[in-house]
Amino acid sequence: MPRFLSVIRVNEDTAPACGPTPELMERMSALLEEMTKAGAMLDNAGLKPTSEGARVRHAGGKTTVVDGPFAESKEVVGGYSLVQAKDLAEAVEWSRRFAELHGNEFDLTVEVREVVEG
Repeated sequence: MPRFLSVIRVNEDTAPACGPTPELMERMSALLEEMTKAGAMLDNAGLKPTSEGARVRHAGGKTTVVDGPFAESKEVVGGYSLVQAKDLAEAVEWSRRFAELHGNEFDLTVEVREVVEG
């Protein structure tokens, strides 16, 4: 069965400073448990803010490292999940449900892409 990487992009400027509420964490936990029981969830995690990260860029034979935060980015990667699904439509449905459980608390985009095997 194919694997799909869902990359969760968030707008750090509009995200709640305190992070997800306990209620949102409960909703996420319930969905992740459902996905695990269905055999779909392989791995997932949220990421710390860009202010605690770095960006490595290689272009024109030169490599540069920039410490966060990344002012030129409106949306940044806030987390990911690796799911196993029968097809893209099923992977998108899991991601849609994940996005919708955030209600009005976050402005986020989930990009779903199949992993190249072998």
